Amino acid sequence: MTDLSPMTALGAATARVEVFGPLTVAEETGLGLASLALRRGGAAPAGLPLPGPGGWQAGETYCAFWTGPDQWMIEAPGRAEADIAAEVKRAAPAASVTEQTDAWAVFEITSAAGGGPIRALLSKLVNVDVQTLESGAATRTGLEHMSVFVIRRAEDRLAVLGMRSAAGTIWHALAAAAARIEGN
Repeated sequence: MTDLSPMTALGAATARVEVFGPLTVAEETGLGLASLALRRGGAAPAGLPLPGPGGWQAGETYCAFWTGPDQWMIEAPGRAEADIAAEVKRAAPAASVTEQTDAWAVFEITSAAGGGPIRALLSKLVNVDVQTLESGAATRTGLEHMSVFVIRRAEDRLAVLGMRSAAGTIWHALAAAAARIEGN
């Protein structure tokens, strides 16, 4: 039998991390993901953070961001190896839940110099009003030719989620824009 080894979305044994002046771009390999959709007439389950349109919210065990009417992506930090969909399904038995962990590449960008470099990076990458994308905001937008989710986790922290099959292209776009900011 073939000896299989896990690989990151960028094809390595460990997550890639690069520092560009005040910005650090890191491949996040530990985030468990599951989509949750309420069925017609279904009530929102208790115990899960379910923000409104354009929102991201952290809870005790899970975080979530809104993806559409009555739809959210549930995040489980540090739990990519767990069966997040089964856990979320137990918390929301009347909802439709689908495992998403291996479908997405997640990149976390942090700034050692506050929110200025994050806003500068966003203005180079996506067609989003960076002044309205404050902490706790999430949106789906285009990044070059791809559709991505952008989550402003904090003033100095941003996440970009895109298709795992496009991980290399997303990394290239993030690194190129961060390098341009570093050079300014």
